[in-house]
Amino acid sequence: MKATSIAKHERTFFESGRDSDGKAFILKDMAVPIKGTNEVMPYVSCRLKNKDESFFVKEKNTKTQIVLHYTAGYIKGDVAALSRPNYRVSTAFILPRNGKILNMWSSAFWSYHLGSGAVGGNTNGSKRSIGIEISNIGFLKRIGDNLVTVYNDNDVYCTIHDTNLYTRLDTPYRGEVYFATFTEKQYQSLEILLKYLTATYNIPKAFLPEEKRYDVISKNELVNFKGIVSHVNYRSSGKWDIGPAFNWERIISSLQ
Repeated sequence: MKATSIAKHERTFFESGRDSDGKAFILKDMAVPIKGTNEVMPYVSCRLKNKDESFFVKEKNTKTQIVLHYTAGYIKGDVAALSRPNYRVSTAFILPRNGKILNMWSSAFWSYHLGSGAVGGNTNGSKRSIGIEISNIGFLKRIGDNLVTVYNDNDVYCTIHDTNLYTRLDTPYRGEVYFATFTEKQYQSLEILLKYLTATYNIPKAFLPEEKRYDVISKNELVNFKGIVSHVNYRSSGKWDIGPAFNWERIISSLQ
């Protein structure tokens, strides 16, 4: 999908309430106060019309971490993938490019989001953490003057001249150089969501130092770290979310 078509794609989801699998959702604008502040967090409650809740576990556990991901997709497919019946691979929050905060289920509960082979175990890690998925196609491949998605060499995302739509790293990250950018509205919504979650669950506004931020760290250090990490800290390969193409310093500064 071309980057310029994503806004329309997202708009049709919020108008129809249907994901790419055809599942119908009830979307409702809501807001919640942020503990210890005068701020409120606006969000969109996203619940399946058939009331299915089989894609997450209604069990509460102490939360000590927030794990950032990107979806490697677009919002209709993102919602579909993260609400598959009985699959239990999901996150409580998805952030589309329009800046909405989409809440799929209570963040007090849990679902698998780290994956097989995650450092410290997928089950234990998923229980103690809150996953946030940012809707973003991920890394791009250059073919001539086009940047295409990983899914198809003919799936043009943008051209090399559309410098606002991608980030080019000076040093490849896990073998990749070009990454789709996140939107200003996504950064803004992530900032307020992190303020809400850290206050609600008393999670420190702490981040890994830069030399450790983009790779796996030892099991002991990761399991005991309280704060905000990303998927790549749990997975040594096959994942790029979220590496140095993301504006980490902005998010860190917003919380300090």
